[in-house]
Amino acid sequence: MKNIKTSIFIVSLCFLIKPVFSQNINWQNLKTNQKHIAHIATGWDYGFVYSLGYSYQLKFKIPLLLQASYSLPSGGQVLDDFKVKLGGQIRFYKINNFQFSASLYTIYRRFQNPLVRLQNFGNEMSLVAGYYKPRWFIAGELGFDKAIVTHFKHSDSFKKFVYTNVQDGWAEPSTGGNFYYGLQAGISFHKSELILKAGLVSEQSFQQKPLIPYYLQLGYNLRLKR
Repeated sequence: MKNIKTSIFIVSLCFLIKPVFSQNINWQNLKTNQKHIAHIATGWDYGFVYSLGYSYQLKFKIPLLLQASYSLPSGGQVLDDFKVKLGGQIRFYKINNFQFSASLYTIYRRFQNPLVRLQNFGNEMSLVAGYYKPRWFIAGELGFDKAIVTHFKHSDSFKKFVYTNVQDGWAEPSTGGNFYYGLQAGISFHKSELILKAGLVSEQSFQQKPLIPYYLQLGYNLRLKR
């Protein structure tokens, strides 16, 4: 029982640094010949976080983007904590200026402190619905970030001072997840976009709240032709 409680505590620490940054697009302003999109973002999500990303627009009947991003929190040990996302985003429905999109990502994240090193694989999915004009847009988003499997590597200090018989290795089944929901708005000019998003985060069972249950992000997109 003590081992289980310890593991739950450590997993909760992992989610304290979990950014929910996604790559947002003004679909009404995106041209078919703009194949490459660079993303940068910063904001607050359980801490001050930076994110870099890239999207490639496929030749398809409706807008479809392959995407990759790298996120990390600010701090002295830059490579101790980070998150990598690979996946895609598609605008699947449009009626006049109202547009609907969905995204799906595979996630790898790493968290380390003096007690433990965690490596986690998971996924993230989201839906966005909004009103889009060539120069601006406003939309609502709903997403879910799931940690599927986590590897624990406890430090010698943990084994000596916290719990001697703690086990290293992979923890299954899934170790947790968060819903997030909020608003996003953007301004487009030339080949660029400024995007602001804010919202709330809730633990998947809705029985507990994160330590800081909100997020805030300011992002910039640069669209380039082929």
